[in-house]
Amino acid sequence: MEFVTIIYLLIFIIFVLVAVAVLQIRMAGIKIKDFVGFIQANEMLEKLYKFSKRYNVMSPQEQVIFLAEAEKVFAAYDKIPSMVWEEEYRKYSEVLQAYQNIRVTRWSQDQSQK
Repeated sequence: MEFVTIIYLLIFIIFVLVAVAVLQIRMAGIKIKDFVGFIQANEMLEKLYKFSKRYNVMSPQEQVIFLAEAEKVFAAYDKIPSMVWEEEYRKYSEVLQAYQNIRVTRWSQDQSQK
């Protein structure tokens, strides 16, 4: 009987902790859906950060994929206050720099072909 009571108590504590976390996210003015998207974008930022180191040797197909994924990450980060992701700012800025360089390179290639 005591074992069942302990399990119910632990489940109750877990629900309370989740409710408090959701409440804090909502009080910060962030929608839960946006926050979940931010967490997923944060994982993608790690991958894009690794790719940004070698953007000079990417194939055109890889560049297009990089650009599309980077735009998704930027959109997710725009919905979240910068104070939440200030620890990831260096990675974000390096991915942004690679994104801009690829866009300029692709634009100049398109202009030279015309």
